[in-house]
Amino acid sequence: ASKPLGQAKPLGNAGTLGTASAMGNASALGTASALGNAGAMGTAKSLENTKAIEKKLDNLENLLTNRLFQEQKEETNLGKGTEKESFNGSLGEDKKLAKSLEDALEKLPEGEEEEKEQERFLRLLYQTMLENEVLEKYANQIIEDTDKVQKSQVPFDYILANVYQKMILKFGKAPTITPAQKGPKVLVFLGPTGVGKTTTIAKLASRYSLEEKKKVALLTADTYRIAATEQLRTYANILEVPFRVLYTPEEFSKAYEDFSEYDYLFVDTTGHSHRNGEWLDKVKDLLTWVEETGEYQTFLVLSATTKYKDLQRIAETYGSFSRFWLIFTKLDETFTLGNLLNLRLDTDAPIAYVTGGQNVPEDIEVFNPQKTVKLLLKKN
Repeated sequence: ASKPLGQAKPLGNAGTLGTASAMGNASALGTASALGNAGAMGTAKSLENTKAIEKKLDNLENLLTNRLFQEQKEETNLGKGTEKESFNGSLGEDKKLAKSLEDALEKLPEGEEEEKEQERFLRLLYQTMLENEVLEKYANQIIEDTDKVQKSQVPFDYILANVYQKMILKFGKAPTITPAQKGPKVLVFLGPTGVGKTTTIAKLASRYSLEEKKKVALLTADTYRIAATEQLRTYANILEVPFRVLYTPEEFSKAYEDFSEYDYLFVDTTGHSHRNGEWLDKVKDLLTWVEETGEYQTFLVLSATTKYKDLQRIAETYGSFSRFWLIFTKLDETFTLGNLLNLRLDTDAPIAYVTGGQNVPEDIEVFNPQKTVKLLLKKN
């Protein structure tokens, strides 16, 4: 079984965001972990062959990443101590590696005699996606798109590169927060109760206040949960930034005026159930005032541990009155990340950030599609 994605860090240096902690060690694609069920192989020889394939595919991932992204600059991360992926091998070894991979796969147990080895390899990738809770319809799309370009005698590294690239393209690039052209940029955080909105705000506010040296203010419209209000007030005191409670949507206009010289206003909202119509009306009223005041961006904060159907309904509810970017929390509490791809494709909303842990400000990072695809192609 794979290890959880996050690792606890002590609350300490607020100038370091530790962006790599939420995603764990993603240095290997590990696609061939899907081949690693020794019980199904039945013999020690089969297990030996499987391990050989795993090693070849781990090396292949490094080659593919270099080739596919050699011109793409490293995504700007949130921490000074970010771990960078280590890429081994030489691009000139592609042909040799592909031949080794093909030789190893030839030793796997045969299914039906007429079945092509390429089809067997694609089926293994498909099954691994399903085990990581990628919806069947999306896994089928990826495999079918790969089938369209597949030809006989195609090297396995080409097939793997094709699947890998298509999944990354489906995620797309993570959007970044940019300053407003005039006045403060308003960042509104929506989401159900218990997903970690308040802590996520504290993590991002710490980054912009301490690292980017921006002027930020923390506002909350959550007047129902005293603990959440006091939690955000505590973070504001630690960061030495202004804090204000918005008891009515109209009070936002006054706050915007008072903090007109600031760069960013972080706005927390009440985390009631998405089925609570009265509460949703209040959120809509707040967004109306925000929209009329200045430039803004809304974020829908979701937990990676939530069931897909619930995530789908939550996103539909908020999507009925707001366009948002996605933030997924609690990646350290789950072993499967398929719902990140599912919601990305369901909503067409980009994933901006992911978090894995309660530590402020370390446990947050800009969403990295490459890392996530590696984990989706890894057997748990």
